[in-house]
Amino acid sequence: MINRTVATLPPVTDAQKAAINAAPRTADAHRALLADLPAMQAVQLGGQARAAQLPATISVAAWNVERCLFPQQTARHLAPLAPDVVLLSEVDHGMARTGQRHTTAEIAAALGMAYAFGVEFLELDLGGATERAFCTDDFNALGWHGNAILSSVPFDAVMMVRLFDHGHWFAGPADKVDPNQPRVGGRIALAAILPTVAGPICVVSTHLESNADVTHRHGQFEILLDAVGVFAPDMPVLIGGDLNTGNDAPPDYDWRAETLFDLGRSRGYDWGFTADGTTTRASLITPHPTRQLKLDWLAGRNLTCTETGILSSLSDDGKPLSDHDCVYCRVTFNSSQI
Repeated sequence: MINRTVATLPPVTDAQKAAINAAPRTADAHRALLADLPAMQAVQLGGQARAAQLPATISVAAWNVERCLFPQQTARHLAPLAPDVVLLSEVDHGMARTGQRHTTAEIAAALGMAYAFGVEFLELDLGGATERAFCTDDFNALGWHGNAILSSVPFDAVMMVRLFDHGHWFAGPADKVDPNQPRVGGRIALAAILPTVAGPICVVSTHLESNADVTHRHGQFEILLDAVGVFAPDMPVLIGGDLNTGNDAPPDYDWRAETLFDLGRSRGYDWGFTADGTTTRASLITPHPTRQLKLDWLAGRNLTCTETGILSSLSDDGKPLSDHDCVYCRVTFNSSQI
């Protein structure tokens, strides 16, 4: 578990870039590279909270914003939900395709929230053809891509856990590694403990591997649950994010076959915090008009869900802000906790 926090993530040096380019594509080499990148071993905190404590009933949104091409529009799109907590995945920081912006910081500022950002990957190139069309430069100023938590109250504690460190996109099989997306890092879970009028709550933003199978995702989710069990053993927990349930599967695959659901239930988590319905659509980066999957989830422990919903990612002018819709819920503490 990584608990170190920083105000600014240190950029990769020329020497570190040279070491990455020269490294053999092996799991051991990848672990050594990760250990030598300080930004991969810390959580960045910023923004400004607007309240001291969350109320007893809170609104939580989870959204894979697909690089976050439009942070200001994304914030305006979220605003009607009046979220107390936002769990984001696929947010860029210093990437050419998103104008070298810190997309998390922009959304947090627009919504009046504090943020925690954790680096999932150091992106070594500009991405595929559809992403390159949005590039403002021919280089990435920082190359960070990851997960974030936005909160209307201050963070009591934060934790990042890497869900595998072997370099799935660095040292993986040739048929599983996209040559347009060379990267160092791996999927993460970012957790935070937040103060509420009924006591602390733990919220978790995560993103499980897309380019893998059921067994791989099960293993990642088990690592996540084990880490949360240590970080927040006796408190209510809400986990949200893109779990990629069936993303790398045949067209007739049923997401119910994912074993991580029973794993979550065995640890006391309820999946009823997620609304019915698919959560993917064609976007400006991912133009698959027939792709309709249920990948995005919210699961709670020791909480009561009072409302669920799916917010379309289509903006008011019909533009897709992401290839994922946003899932949201309203939760309250169980009566025994208030």
